[in-house]
Parts: sequence; C-alpha cells; structure tokens
Amino acid sequence: MTGDRVEALSRMLEANPDDPRARFGLALELERQERWEEAADHLRKYLQSTDDEGNAYGRLGHVLRELGREEEARVAYRDGIAAAHRHGHPTMAAEFEEILEDWDD
Repeated sequence: MTGDRVEALSRMLEANPDDPRARFGLALELERQERWEEAADHLRKYLQSTDDEGNAYGRLGHVLRELGREEEARVAYRDGIAAAHRHGHPTMAAEFEEILEDWDD
C-alpha cells in the first residue's frame, strides 16, 4: 500500500512539479519507509518552495539525524523553531527546543 502511495504521489509531482502538497506528501511516505536520503531531498525542495509553519523542518531534522548529519539536523530544528514562532505555534517551537536540549544531554 505504501509503495502505491509513493507511486501515486510521484505521478502527481511529475504532472505538477510545483505542487508543494504532493512533494510534502511524498516526503512523508518516503520517511515512513525509512528512505531517508530521498525524504531529505523532497523535504528540502518543499521548504524551498513554500513558507512552512514548522512541521517540515522538524521532519527534516529527524531525517537528517537518522542519516547521521547532526549539525544539519540542528539547523533544521532551529529553522523550525523560527518558523513555528513566526506562524504562532509556540507548542511546536517548544517541542523542537526540547529535542535540541535533550540532544545535548
């Protein structure tokens, strides 16, 4: 089923490469399949095309951490904190701050 979703979202993205929802959906499916590098690529492209409210930055941080790219992951979480504050999501910002604090322990 998940492979079908990846195929369907990939086709949607091919038909409309500028559709951020399809790109984000594809990134989520790739993340679920632990296809970390592909997920990171699509999350970065998504973030370049839209003003995310924070969620995609958190997902990117998680994916990068899975890839062992810790400094890049920290940057993603910090960017997510800024985006969450900018969009009025203090709980999300606090969640990312906690991840960074726990990381340093």
